[in-house]
Amino acid sequence: MECSVKWTGGMTFLAETGSNHVVAMDGAAEGGGRNLAPRPMEMVLLGTGGCTAYDVVAILKKSGQDVTGCEVKLSSERAETDPKVFTRIHMHFTVTGRDLKRNMVEYAIRLSHEKYCSASIMLGKTAEITKDFDIVAA
Repeated sequence: MECSVKWTGGMTFLAETGSNHVVAMDGAAEGGGRNLAPRPMEMVLLGTGGCTAYDVVAILKKSGQDVTGCEVKLSSERAETDPKVFTRIHMHFTVTGRDLKRNMVEYAIRLSHEKYCSASIMLGKTAEITKDFDIVAA
């Protein structure tokens, strides 16, 4: 996996992924940015949410569950001093589908966090990660 990040002025950066997608990042005004794009650490958090949601959907589909939606909301706390690593992350999943089995949803979330989601496993080295979920019938 490769990417490049190029400074474009102020505190704005343009990142290009190895799969040829472009993402902008910017800083807060108090840090010299213009608040035009997500902060780099927000990108880390949203990438983690995408990683685990991807796993949950894939695991549920492979398990024969009729999943039609999956949303994960993440809230976090960071250390007050540098390096300002994540110290707490909470993930709330809302999984939608037809006749979803609660134990299968719980299993998919647990398996993602224990085996498949590289991002949450890495962040778990510095952060306490908690998770819960709701099931919505489709």
